[in-house]
Amino acid sequence: MTSASPPRWQAGPLLADPLPMTLRVYQTLTAGIAPLAPLLIRRRLKQGKEEPARVDERRGVAAHVRPHGPLVWIHGASVGEVLAAAGLIERLRALNLRILLTSGTVTSAAVVAKRFPPDIIHQFIPYDAPRFVDRFLDHWQPSLGLFIESDLWPNLILGAAARRLPMVLINGRMSPRSFPRWQRASATIGTLLGKFDICLAQSQMDAERFSALGSPNVVTTGNLKMDVDPPPGDPARLERLMAVTRGRPVIVAASTHPGEEEILLDVHRTLAGVFPTLLTVIVPRHPHRGEQVANLVQAAGLQPALRSREQLPTAATAIYVADTMGELGLFYRLAPIVFMGGSLIEHGGQNPIEAVKLGASIVHGPHVANFNEVYRELDDAHGAFMAPDVDALVRRFGHLLSDAPARQASIDAANRVVERLGGALDRTISALEPYLLQLQIEQGAANA
Repeated sequence: MTSASPPRWQAGPLLADPLPMTLRVYQTLTAGIAPLAPLLIRRRLKQGKEEPARVDERRGVAAHVRPHGPLVWIHGASVGEVLAAAGLIERLRALNLRILLTSGTVTSAAVVAKRFPPDIIHQFIPYDAPRFVDRFLDHWQPSLGLFIESDLWPNLILGAAARRLPMVLINGRMSPRSFPRWQRASATIGTLLGKFDICLAQSQMDAERFSALGSPNVVTTGNLKMDVDPPPGDPARLERLMAVTRGRPVIVAASTHPGEEEILLDVHRTLAGVFPTLLTVIVPRHPHRGEQVANLVQAAGLQPALRSREQLPTAATAIYVADTMGELGLFYRLAPIVFMGGSLIEHGGQNPIEAVKLGASIVHGPHVANFNEVYRELDDAHGAFMAPDVDALVRRFGHLLSDAPARQASIDAANRVVERLGGALDRTISALEPYLLQLQIEQGAANA
């Protein structure tokens, strides 16, 4: 690992290295597929994966005028990546820099609209066809590109590099599952990573993997998600939920995936024999699955209520299906125990940090590769607990429900871990300082 190199605009002329065959074939195929974009868009519209009024953005057509002066372009795949950049965006705004934020999902666009300042320009990332990428880059002409984690679209990266755009990979993550796959395509990934001036990695292990794959300049800065503010929760809605659940033990199962709800329903049925007023709140990762989850609840002989129907849990409600967007902060505040979904199946787990910051004791399954180091630190400190199956979940939930001091001890331990692992935002800003100073100089010249 080396220290951050100077910005690319201080370097000499860029030499055009020949692309590996894989990338040349990719460019040819994606150029030929571009005319089929209307078919793809129609299919994704039917699946609810596109916003009808914004489909032109997928072809690189801008919905906004480019602002005057330097423009920082930040790209993240979806909700988690976009939220990870929240603190960084605030720091950049404090420097009076304009921000273009791109992402690829409808849910992330909704989060930006709800939780980010109105001066943040959000656009959907264009499909990775040369024609669409060129249109996008020609319009926005960004001054600095910050790519979050590992959403690496070849044409986008190559097109930006051809325009001599300084690019930095921030909060870089290379999962144990992705690493061996990229090793088999070392020339491809090495070429793409070589277009980035710096790779700012989440952990030492991530840094070693990026270096092994060909990233020429890697710095370990930590995980930006450790420094993210907890999600908001509407006080009036929280008060109402607390009123209708007062006196009941509550467990929240956050960001669950297919195959997990059935396990959690078995857990609930067993626990209800000891805690008869238990309420389990299931927050599916994809809210459109609410009806499906409610059907599972009914098939299990339990009484559901759906938040999307503006229903509140009653005394008869066993499972509350919170199938709405952007309300996790509400339910983290409601329950002292949170099960983190995506961990009982081979998905890789979900981020536990927000729940920790809102005072929850964390339980998770064995599949947490997406946040492996965070969970390892939490588990080692007894700030989180791994439970691989129904029996283990029943024992762990039962203990936390019945032993308030033990529950509080785990909450306190988790908060100490998160505090100790924080600081990634400051280290990221420090690594970006040469670029930011240059942009501030350009901003002053533009305003003169």
